[in-house]
Amino acid sequence: MSALELETEMLDVIALDPTGPRVVAIGGGHGLAQALVGIQSYASRIDAIVTVADDGGSSGRLTSTLDILPPGDIRRCLLALSAEPSLWSEMFEFRFQSTDVSGHSLGNLLLAAMSELFGDFETAISVAEEALGCVGHVIPNSQRSLHLQAIIDGALVDGQAAIATTRGSITELRLLPEDCTVNPRALEVVGAADQIVIGPGSLYTSVISALLVPDLIDAVNASRADVVYVCNLTTQDGESLGMGAAQHVGALLDFTGIKTPLTALIHDGDRPFPPGAEEVAADEEAVLALGVKPALWDLLDRDHDWPQHDPLRLGRALEQLWADWSESSR
Repeated sequence: MSALELETEMLDVIALDPTGPRVVAIGGGHGLAQALVGIQSYASRIDAIVTVADDGGSSGRLTSTLDILPPGDIRRCLLALSAEPSLWSEMFEFRFQSTDVSGHSLGNLLLAAMSELFGDFETAISVAEEALGCVGHVIPNSQRSLHLQAIIDGALVDGQAAIATTRGSITELRLLPEDCTVNPRALEVVGAADQIVIGPGSLYTSVISALLVPDLIDAVNASRADVVYVCNLTTQDGESLGMGAAQHVGALLDFTGIKTPLTALIHDGDRPFPPGAEEVAADEEAVLALGVKPALWDLLDRDHDWPQHDPLRLGRALEQLWADWSESSR
């Protein structure tokens, strides 16, 4: 059975709010997974479009060894969309601490094994969605593994992991191979979306890289959906140190070519961040000057020492933005 056939079969058992919007979330890493948890509170359908330019850690090792798509971000999204804890979800989260598979997540290894068993990675994802009881679908932004390169302070930096840890000004970002193509399923769900959520996540290596695959940004620009960029809570050493919200938004516009009306959802709260965490400044006037509508919400998760988005707060904010957009579009 193909991935698309499996997806169609699963649509009958997905239990979300039937009156809610069809939401597409684009990005990668831990940030996208947090967004997916929040989106479940109001969406009627959820599709996650995930970057496949990850070459670090377990994903990088498996990609180079087995010639598969990097499974790490895909695994995180599958777990975020899992309806309830189960043996399968516990297995997918398990990470080996010793032996020859040290550092590998069992979920990554299971996706690799299912890819070989069923003949392609997307079918493996669909089987995993069913096993985990996912309430949405996870779609790689391309059907082949991609490689990221950047020009940082005039020097070529090769690979997602290296880019993420190299300080300096990123002036160019590109995907290889040059003839890479977008996953057709990504274009389909973007075209049918009521709301498109971009981020949060590492600005260049997760969020922007997810949108660089050819034709995807054209589909976003052609969409009639409510488009929201979720800005990060903190800057990231090596990618966005010292950057405020307007600089994050400016980079997104410059590197991707987004032209559709855009709302930037930005954290604005009164709880101080811990030492070592540089809060992204909520410079709403500078965001407005870019032609982007700022929306300020307190999005901080109070249950963690290090700043991260609270999925429930994020979900409420996105739902309200959708309601406001829907009302204004009538």
